[in-house]
Amino acid sequence: MNKDKSELILNEELTPTGKKDSFGGMTKKELLNVLRLMIMSRTIDEKQLTLLKQGKTFFHIPGSGHEAAQVAFGLQLKKGIDWAYPYYRDLAFMLAAGTKPEDVFLHFLARKNDPMCGGRQMPCHWSSKELNVPTQSSPTGTQFLQAVGTALALKKEGREGVVYVSSGEGATSEGEFFEAVNWASREKLPVVFLIENNKWAISVPVENQNAGRNSSVSELLKGFENLMRFEVDGVDFLRTHAIAKSAFKYARRGEGPALVEAHVVRLFSHSSSDDQKKYRSPESLAQDAQKDPIKLFSNYLIDKGFLNDLALEELYKEVRSHVNDAADWALKQPEPETSSAIKFVYDESGKKSKLTYGKSKSYGKNIVMVDAINHALKEELEFNDKIYVFGEDVADKKGGVFTATKGLSTQFGNDRVFNSPLAEASIVGVAIGMSLAGLKPCVEIQFGDYIWPAFMQIRDELVMYRYRSNNLFETPVVIRVPVGGFIHGGLYHSQNIEGFFAHMPGLYIAYPSNAADAKGLLKTALRINDPVLFLEHKGLYRQSYATSPEPDAGYLLPFGKARKVTEGSDLSVITYGAMVHESAFAAKKLKEEGYSVEIIDLRTISPLDFEAVAESVKKTGKVAVIHEDTLTAGFGAEIAARISDECFEFLDAPVKRIAAKDSPIPYAPNLEKFVLPDRNKIYDRLKLLLKY
Repeated sequence: MNKDKSELILNEELTPTGKKDSFGGMTKKELLNVLRLMIMSRTIDEKQLTLLKQGKTFFHIPGSGHEAAQVAFGLQLKKGIDWAYPYYRDLAFMLAAGTKPEDVFLHFLARKNDPMCGGRQMPCHWSSKELNVPTQSSPTGTQFLQAVGTALALKKEGREGVVYVSSGEGATSEGEFFEAVNWASREKLPVVFLIENNKWAISVPVENQNAGRNSSVSELLKGFENLMRFEVDGVDFLRTHAIAKSAFKYARRGEGPALVEAHVVRLFSHSSSDDQKKYRSPESLAQDAQKDPIKLFSNYLIDKGFLNDLALEELYKEVRSHVNDAADWALKQPEPETSSAIKFVYDESGKKSKLTYGKSKSYGKNIVMVDAINHALKEELEFNDKIYVFGEDVADKKGGVFTATKGLSTQFGNDRVFNSPLAEASIVGVAIGMSLAGLKPCVEIQFGDYIWPAFMQIRDELVMYRYRSNNLFETPVVIRVPVGGFIHGGLYHSQNIEGFFAHMPGLYIAYPSNAADAKGLLKTALRINDPVLFLEHKGLYRQSYATSPEPDAGYLLPFGKARKVTEGSDLSVITYGAMVHESAFAAKKLKEEGYSVEIIDLRTISPLDFEAVAESVKKTGKVAVIHEDTLTAGFGAEIAARISDECFEFLDAPVKRIAAKDSPIPYAPNLEKFVLPDRNKIYDRLKLLLKY
């Protein structure tokens, strides 16, 4: 962006659009509607605080002082075309966009017919299927990347629309905010960022948050190419409305994202759990009270002859009556049934059960696992044009660090298979936003050890969307991740991560041990409506013992269906991933000694096929649970606990776990061998259990 343009953008003397004395091009009716929306928002705030004091609800975050900026931006939305990711203080924005006060109170009181979340989410977490407002979460700043993902989906599909996303100035301290601005600016995406700067992140003043000149968020972002930046007095409705129109116009033209820093005031405490008088001076509170946007705007309309004191009083009375009636009505509505508390953790549409599993019309030559994964991606990209593959280094000529995506961008183009920035939260957050807009992203995290920057996007966003929206929104993202040791990868290229993610209701986890299973499970993952973490053991990618004849393009495997690797009667081994093969080597040696070992390959961690586990345990009476992760709190502990709980009377020996030592995995080959479980250690432990 050239210097002159940047200076124009930051010029605080910008005047409202439209002709002189035409009030920003708005009619008297439109101006009075703006005032009504602002008063409606303030009155709802006050009513909700009253209901809270009466013990009829438990939490509230007010938006008082932000109304002018929010209404200005809410009026820009094209219903059904634009998308919005508001934050918890955006009540006035939602009202301006079209949300009814009755729906606000259904949500606030957590009633059964709450259209935002069915009583599942705390108050002030906005959502609307009709208005393209995906249900909001509590973590601050996570919404930025999702908004970018939705904008990317609109651009890739050539669909009209701008994506609005907002936060307070405090949330811009989150790294994901900068990642989002970076991606949106680089791709020239139609995103409008509204930062409502009230100068307080709960009790932390803006000067302790922000390194921009004069603690300005806009100033902090000077170096971003294609980013249109504005700074505006957000309590001045006409000035803010003019800026909002310019920001949306810029984004709609496809020139890039716009960011508006609106300086607003926080007239109430951060939330109902806070008392700002503890940390703000009386002078600070008095200064904010002088900038009340409703007083400023109503006085302006009176000065211009559009309103008089009596009409203003009548407007307040009409709004209070509406708000009180809406609250009284909502209080009489039924609460959610308790049985609904566990609904919509996963897709309940029945799509999974309608797929045809386990059938292949033909099998090809033996194929290694990494090639089977590559072929599955290729076949599904051909099958479904909504699938997009991206991540670090996935495009040609690299084709992924393990070549799992080799040739895909050459065949399908860089529009559908493309490299992302080196930022894991960006990869997953953008994928979530794309999926909310109807696409099917399949992303790659280069190593399991590096997935942790995306942990919040996965735990608090990806797996929660269906549940927290009461089934209004879904995020069927597939995350491919190479994991595991035995490759001399050291501390940061050898982790197994399934135990961390198995504790996330709403997420499916696959962990195949051979090429055919990898292909069938990945193809299923790309066809179902739930998010999937697809774990690929690096040590198996090209191992001869993990090869198998390649099934054809119609081959799908169900999640939650284990495979019996060997039949046995003396002992059951429950395992997955690379340990399937290490166990098989041990079992073969034991067979030569006259023992019969049954091996169950789980194939998926979630859902867990415990029926297959129990059936095997009841037959043999002895069981070892084997996994490559550390012993303490590994996923094997969950399996062992369930066996002890549900199969105790069938056991002839204690349930044994065989796993890695409770240590990071070191680099030196002899040290790695000492830490990890292998066929020899497994043989010794199984022999002891057989003799018990």
